[in-house]
Amino acid sequence: MGGAPEHRYTCSRARCTAEARWAIVWRNPKIHAADRRKTWLACEAHRDELRDFLAARDFPLEVRSVSELEEQNEQ
Repeated sequence: MGGAPEHRYTCSRARCTAEARWAIVWRNPKIHAADRRKTWLACEAHRDELRDFLAARDFPLEVRSVSELEEQNEQ
């Protein structure tokens, strides 16, 4: 009880311990070069909230499934 989550990826939303199924890949163009990307992980419940937070700031972003991101990183 109270141990680590039983899944590989956890949602990036504060205090959320749900399994992340989505990757939100983004950058802040004011401080990041065009090739610099950051990734937030999101569960089903927080995907839209995290995406909307970044979109409201006009940050370029993409939403991908975690499995798609893993496949890309394996190449």
